[in-house]
Amino acid sequence: MSISHPMHPRITLAAAALGFVVVLLDVSVVNVALDALRTSFSTDIAGLQWVVNAYTLIFAALLLMAGALGDRFGARAVFITGFSLFTLASLACGLAPTLATLVAARLAQGVGAALLVPNSLSLLAQAFPDKEQRNRAVGWWGAAGGIALAAGPVVGGILVTHFGWRSVFLINIPVGLVGLALILRYSAPSSRNERRSLDLSGQSAAIIALASLATALTDAAHLGWTHPRVLVALLVAVLAAIAFILIESRSRAPMLPLSFFSNSAFSIASITGVIVNFAYYGLIFVFSLFFQLEQDLSPQETGIAFLPMTIVLVVTNIIASRLITRLGARRLMVFGLLLAAVGYLLLLPVSVSGSYWQLVVPMLTAASGIALIVPTITNVTLSSVDPSRAGIASGVLNTARQVGGMLGVAMCGYFVRDTEPTAFMHGMHVSLIVAVALLLAGAALSFFCLKQDQE
Repeated sequence: MSISHPMHPRITLAAAALGFVVVLLDVSVVNVALDALRTSFSTDIAGLQWVVNAYTLIFAALLLMAGALGDRFGARAVFITGFSLFTLASLACGLAPTLATLVAARLAQGVGAALLVPNSLSLLAQAFPDKEQRNRAVGWWGAAGGIALAAGPVVGGILVTHFGWRSVFLINIPVGLVGLALILRYSAPSSRNERRSLDLSGQSAAIIALASLATALTDAAHLGWTHPRVLVALLVAVLAAIAFILIESRSRAPMLPLSFFSNSAFSIASITGVIVNFAYYGLIFVFSLFFQLEQDLSPQETGIAFLPMTIVLVVTNIIASRLITRLGARRLMVFGLLLAAVGYLLLLPVSVSGSYWQLVVPMLTAASGIALIVPTITNVTLSSVDPSRAGIASGVLNTARQVGGMLGVAMCGYFVRDTEPTAFMHGMHVSLIVAVALLLAGAALSFFCLKQDQE
């Protein structure tokens, strides 16, 4: 029996939301499995960094090109490809016999995630041609992602505690199959633009630059900064980054239009995106290790420990979208960055023997600041470009945020590479100080460099 046509957009929304949900779940659930992964594969902090960053690295590198692929081959076809790849890669993660196999499968997951996110939004634009209905659909899509991010640590903790770390990946398979069934059965084919350029040379340079940088930062933890392998990786990262800028400056259809950065508001929003994700994902990685390795909490207890922080992220995100029009983006960015800095600063007295309740108020404060910033920088980004280029501008911001998260996990992982309690706590304090310094720098940049019309 066929379903009536008016239901098709809603089913498309459900499928698109499921794609976004699994992408964000795999950002948050892995952190509560870190100790189980460390034990299962007898690995060190560097190995755990690769499990987290392999996903983020390729996700960040391919995010811009994924939208262009959707334009060229059709958003529906690329979304289906991404969901299929993500689901198969999740199966490979769940069955991985070695750490190297798991990291390779995480890379494949990252490719699938990059194909899913921008094309899920394209599917919504296709399914909801009316602007008001489309805005509501995007709101539900974002809410589903927010709920997934909040529920991820708790769900992951329960799964790891009762079914083992492999279950946090295998849970994606039924979700992926349902999403694929819905999109195949109820969504209409998407239009194609075969003239859409893919900028393969720029994409290759971006992947080499980010992969080399991640390799250098991760290997430095156990090889040292002067090791030839680390120095070569840094050199390759710099050369590839220069090549990327040259390619984009000369391309007729660049995946990253450098002209965007001539607008100070766009540049500041992108820099802030890097800073915010550096602090948030870097310190989530550190505190996941702190709870599990230093305080001996179970994965389930670790997930519950993060629950207040993730809930306030969702609630404050909703409030922030209403505050932007009242307070202005500039004030909200400065306030959010300062609030996050204060929250992380209040975490400095934390000790291994300290009570969890000492962490609650600082963590809620930091999360509130982060949650105020994210929708605000999105608003600033979209307001600083022509509406016809809003999609690629949003892609640039999301890429900047993913790069920031990758750098945060790499750098903070380097600081806490020694898990002996005294050394670990010193590294955790250094991580907090670096995050606070970056957040304060971002607040100063927003205050002095954002124009008054951003008030």
